[in-house]
Amino acid sequence: MSAPIVARGEIWWVSLDPTQGSEIRRPDRCVVLTHDTLNRLRRTVVVIPLSTVAKPHPPITVQVTCQGQPVVAVIDQVRAVAKHRLKSRIEAMTADDLATISRAILDDP
Repeated sequence: MSAPIVARGEIWWVSLDPTQGSEIRRPDRCVVLTHDTLNRLRRTVVVIPLSTVAKPHPPITVQVTCQGQPVVAVIDQVRAVAKHRLKSRIEAMTADDLATISRAILDDP
């Protein structure tokens, strides 16, 4: 099976198991952060999970939108995952939401 074609800013259903400790466990929506060049060349991508349970507390968790609904990007759960964990593409995130996540990662209000 070939690896999916992935782009920065896309939101995917991702299987995050197995996990340890307080890492997010269930299959969840995640936004891809890695640059498109790396996405083409590597077998892994860097993602941030999106949660409907967490509350926004910038810069650790920031509100963004997925499928027209508010969700929270859990910045402190950033991780690299193998592309085979990406199950299906949901949509591309807006440029504004991706910028919000980028600022939170840099802790640059």
